[in-house]
Amino acid sequence: MSEQEIANRRILVVDDEERMVRFIRLNLEHDGFEVVEAFSGQQAMDKLRQTLPDLVLLDVMMPDFDGFEVLRLIRENNDVPVIMLTAKGEEDDRVLGLELGADDYVTKPFSPRELVSRVKAVLRRTEGGRGVTSGALEVDDRLKIDFDRREVWVDGKQVKLRPTEYRLLYHLVQNAGWVISHDQILAKVWGYEYRDEPHYVRLYVNYLRQKLEADPANPKYILTERGVGYRFVDFKRDKEKKSG
Repeated sequence: MSEQEIANRRILVVDDEERMVRFIRLNLEHDGFEVVEAFSGQQAMDKLRQTLPDLVLLDVMMPDFDGFEVLRLIRENNDVPVIMLTAKGEEDDRVLGLELGADDYVTKPFSPRELVSRVKAVLRRTEGGRGVTSGALEVDDRLKIDFDRREVWVDGKQVKLRPTEYRLLYHLVQNAGWVISHDQILAKVWGYEYRDEPHYVRLYVNYLRQKLEADPANPKYILTERGVGYRFVDFKRDKEKKSG
């Protein structure tokens, strides 16, 4: 996705502080984004349906119902990328937001450059996840993956993955049998802006294991190489052994 394509995207900004919304709007519009405003959770849901934004910037503290509840409602039927805006030092808020399906968080106070950089990075990541291709792969009798069609099947049932999960799975599968370090995964899946955020890798590997593994506590597909990174099982070599 080019910078021009990214800049033309529509961003829904949700915050009950009008001054903060105005600050965010000015900086996003300066970079060419179209901005839609909402000042409460209910307004956010209404604007989401009316304007179909490409990304949502969502504050945690809201007057009617908080950002976590809004995020839950969004994730019931919508995969739009969401960046949570959290108070400084509220680690629990950040973790909860990611567990509920947020794509990223930005801690207040933040600089305009940081905010725009994060917005662009999430847009590149989620849009890029739609373009990865690898054809139909049969890992084993349980797991089948078709990146062209964005489909993953476990025990004959389709499993829904979010864009970041697809990108992570794609890079793991493309390097099956090889260990990929935490830094390499961060750079490929999230972008270089996230090189100091290793917890993203652990969290999303856990998400994938919950969806793909028969026993997530004893994974068969996504293996941990302690102190280094992760490795996807070398299913290609296993197939060659069986056919030979």
